[in-house]
Amino acid sequence: MSERVTPGRTGGLITMAAADALWVDLTADSAVPTAAGAFTGSPARDRVGYVLLGRHVVATVRASGGRWSVPEAEVRRAAAELHAVAMDPRDLVRVGPLRGAPRRENTEEAPLLWRRRVAAELQEPGCPDRVAGHGAGRPHPLAGIDWRHVLVERTRDGTHRTWWLPRAVVRLLDAAEHAERQWTQAARTRRGSAAITGPPSHPRPADEAGGRRTTGPESPTASLRPYTKELEGRLYSVLSRKPGTSRKVAEWACAVCRAAPATVLDHCHEHGYVRAPVCQSCNTQERPDHLYSNDIRVANRYDRLFHTDADDWLRHWHRCPGCRARTTLPLPHLAAWTAHTACRSLRPTHPAARGRTPCGVLRVSWTGSQNAPRSCLFTVAVDFCPAGEHRVLARVGYRDAAERFRAWLTETAPAVAAAAGPDRLDGLPAEFRPVIEDTSGGGLELF
Repeated sequence: MSERVTPGRTGGLITMAAADALWVDLTADSAVPTAAGAFTGSPARDRVGYVLLGRHVVATVRASGGRWSVPEAEVRRAAAELHAVAMDPRDLVRVGPLRGAPRRENTEEAPLLWRRRVAAELQEPGCPDRVAGHGAGRPHPLAGIDWRHVLVERTRDGTHRTWWLPRAVVRLLDAAEHAERQWTQAARTRRGSAAITGPPSHPRPADEAGGRRTTGPESPTASLRPYTKELEGRLYSVLSRKPGTSRKVAEWACAVCRAAPATVLDHCHEHGYVRAPVCQSCNTQERPDHLYSNDIRVANRYDRLFHTDADDWLRHWHRCPGCRARTTLPLPHLAAWTAHTACRSLRPTHPAARGRTPCGVLRVSWTGSQNAPRSCLFTVAVDFCPAGEHRVLARVGYRDAAERFRAWLTETAPAVAAAAGPDRLDGLPAEFRPVIEDTSGGGLELF
């Protein structure tokens, strides 16, 4: 990263134009693409006290002559934080279209609310052409990030379009939104009036020049409390109806990644128990990819769920007392695990430029229900094989799949396996109210 002297620097402060150039220069080789105009383009909020750079809040100062400036040290700190972020362009999260028409916001006054801004921009006339051109026309960076450069468009049936962003970018924008909210709340406290909705008064240039930080905590979860099983054993159907639940959820850090504020209560759809408060990114990563109510496409993200981050996710799934007592996973998750892990050696490969590549797209479906394990059967297949072969790889009974999972759990996450089993849960109800209906019958409702 560059350490050259920045033109226009006075007492540790630099002009907005100089800050734009410095931000682009410092982040030129970062994994997450950044955009010019982070300080001077919409929706930058320099004249109301701050600008967002990634998950970092940079305070703005009105210097001599009435010009707006920012501390150079804060721009460099934000750039260093962004450099530490790794991005997998294949790990995508859907960001649009959202249900209902997005509300139009005044970009000079409204907070980030990045999902609304992205949805509104994507639904403007001619937007697909601008997406394909990666920023043709007027650019709209969010928190200094060039989200258009990594936006992925997918089309289904030739008409239905969806848009996706890498998970690392989604988490950065979620953290920026949370940092802005914390900044605004701190401003209200300091200024002593609940009617004030703007950011805090501008910091003194001398404070910034002396290196004292005025932009709040180092991390977006520093002001949040970690989740420590406060909701264990609670039913989601009861808890979700209580007033103030969503406000209480927002006070926790995500119980899985612990790197973002929680936004939703994740719960087991099979047994109805709350697992933990999680961020939107982790919630979408955990959700099975249903083609139909009893059919799952096994995506690449299952590598993380069952391999690289398996211990964290297994611990999270077993926060449900029902799954923990049975030492298993909910039916859709167990089906995905069976196809992705237990049947991994059965998946054919084809010659590629560098070695061999797995054949087609892995899929698993099932008949019956976990409530009747003798009749429940998983069918693991490969779709879109280049040679038109390898349709069905294996058929595995539910009980066999559950036994294989228990053995794998003991090897992969022994601490999770040791805490599981019916003898570990004395207070568990003797009978569960089934949430997943028998998919061999007329009702095919999983979620």
